[in-house]
Amino acid sequence: MSRSLPAVEIDGSKFTTLEGFFAHFGERALDGGHWGMNLDAFNDVLRGGFGSPDGGFRLLWRHHEKSKVNLGYPETVRRLEVRLARCHPTNRTSVQRDLERARNANGPTVFDWIVGIISIHCAGGEEAEDGIELVLA
Repeated sequence: MSRSLPAVEIDGSKFTTLEGFFAHFGERALDGGHWGMNLDAFNDVLRGGFGSPDGGFRLLWRHHEKSKVNLGYPETVRRLEVRLARCHPTNRTSVQRDLERARNANGPTVFDWIVGIISIHCAGGEEAEDGIELVLA
């Protein structure tokens, strides 16, 4: 029998960009509290102690298929272009390679980045002790 976790529900029909995901997640999981609103900060929030439920939570992602489309390759290209413009010169080759792959509809998308980060904190992940359960609906 699994333990009962507090639920956090996000709605994939409410955002179309990575920034929109961050804002929506913050409203739903952190009561709109201030946080870094980037992938590293998102990873930190999943560990708890930043306003997210302590001891883990069930993240119910409604309309995730819509998010999968909206956070697909066009959004991935846009985010990698931003990253390329801001990254350290020693990282340019790697980011450029990822950008070219995304332009060719290959490699992970923004949706995949988010789900990958969440999975680290779920059962079987490297930080499973954080107790996150992802439900894609």
